[in-house]
Amino acid sequence: MSENKQTRREMLRNTALAGFGLSLFGIETKAAVSDENVLSELIAGPAPVGKTMIGVPFEKRDAVRVAMIGTGLRGRSILSEFVNIPNVKVTAICDIVQEKADKAKAIVEKAGQPAPAVYVKGDRGYTELLKRDDIDVVYIATPWEWHVPQSLAALNAGKHVACEVPAAYTMKELWQLVDTSERTRKHMMMMENCCYDYDELLILNMVRAGVFGELVHGEAAYNHDLRAILFETKDEGLWRRAHHTLRDSNLYPTHGLGPVANYMDINRGDKFDYMVAMSSGSLGLQDYRKEKLDSKDPRQEEVYKAGDYNTNLIKTAKGRSIMVQHNVTTPRPYDRINLIQGTKGIFRDYPSRVYVEKDKADHRWQTIDAYKEKYEHNLWRVVGEQARKLGGHGGMDYLMCWRLVQCFREGLVPDMDVYDAAAWSAPGPLSEISVAKGSMPIKFPDFTRGKWTGARTSIP
Repeated sequence: MSENKQTRREMLRNTALAGFGLSLFGIETKAAVSDENVLSELIAGPAPVGKTMIGVPFEKRDAVRVAMIGTGLRGRSILSEFVNIPNVKVTAICDIVQEKADKAKAIVEKAGQPAPAVYVKGDRGYTELLKRDDIDVVYIATPWEWHVPQSLAALNAGKHVACEVPAAYTMKELWQLVDTSERTRKHMMMMENCCYDYDELLILNMVRAGVFGELVHGEAAYNHDLRAILFETKDEGLWRRAHHTLRDSNLYPTHGLGPVANYMDINRGDKFDYMVAMSSGSLGLQDYRKEKLDSKDPRQEEVYKAGDYNTNLIKTAKGRSIMVQHNVTTPRPYDRINLIQGTKGIFRDYPSRVYVEKDKADHRWQTIDAYKEKYEHNLWRVVGEQARKLGGHGGMDYLMCWRLVQCFREGLVPDMDVYDAAAWSAPGPLSEISVAKGSMPIKFPDFTRGKWTGARTSIP
């Protein structure tokens, strides 16, 4: 397909998404901004319809049967992780594009597994896949706006759900995920791969060992120059840029926030209490398209609501503070920040460096090398070699999938649950409301409904 035809197709698709987005984002945000009662109801959530999923283990099984919805770049990447993990069988795959589904099917067959069932039946083809009885967990790797309807459908079909980030983009949807997981007694997990990266797990062990003392502050970000990807006429360019036209918020909070939430035991002894948000002006995409696109390209007419920088400040119930940032529209090196400050020391990533007062650092940053032997996480000790060899993003993708399979096979409680998926995704809608209200503080929902005080761990 020529670029002009592809661009026209993209514009039609994004116009439809904008209409879809208006119902999801605009109505809820406008109502919450104009009516404090509506905002209070969104934060409080509905009455519970089931029992908590905290501490609920998987049903133990010898082999794990996986179905994949979404076989684009991310879906096929994750599929490549699963087929390299013992005792995993990929039973079914679904996409709206035959070529992508065929590529995914070939990955499974090349790994020596039987050909999976393939569903290419339009936007709702996944509903046919979910009728199967040979699926333990459905992995969802589709554009963001499909995460909630597909997750809800899978839960209601009696399947566990592993979903790419973010989990949802409205408060109503986040509560729907919590309630449906509790009612169906099936786990809904957001697959935050950054929680399994080497440094994040090393620092998690150091935090738990008290190396940094009492925690007081954390910082997290997704600062990643995606301008070229956003304007592609394929793959993520067909849908991701459209979200910048829909809302002024933190569009993608979880990569940085998930690991910091683990350090601070969020939902496991502490919780997010309230947050404020502020956005910069929106200039990056406009400047890029002016330089890179033809003056007659229809994308020149798009109006971008999202500020280039969206910055959030979160206060926890224990009095800790967290800064969360999102920027994908200006030139800069990649940075998740990944900072944790305690009363005895501090760690900051990109590049990774540490300062521990007792180790006579003389007010100078040190490398983390001296801490690796003692504090390297056991998951990296056990499967780090094959993770680095086989896995994407430096091995953390493989480790994430391997750990999920381990939890299934041994009948363990998953590392992260639906309450984490909801809490980590909540800065999306909450930041939009706060920005619209002039950076007013907005309370965080307690998706655990009071059960956040219990002592438990995330990734053991």
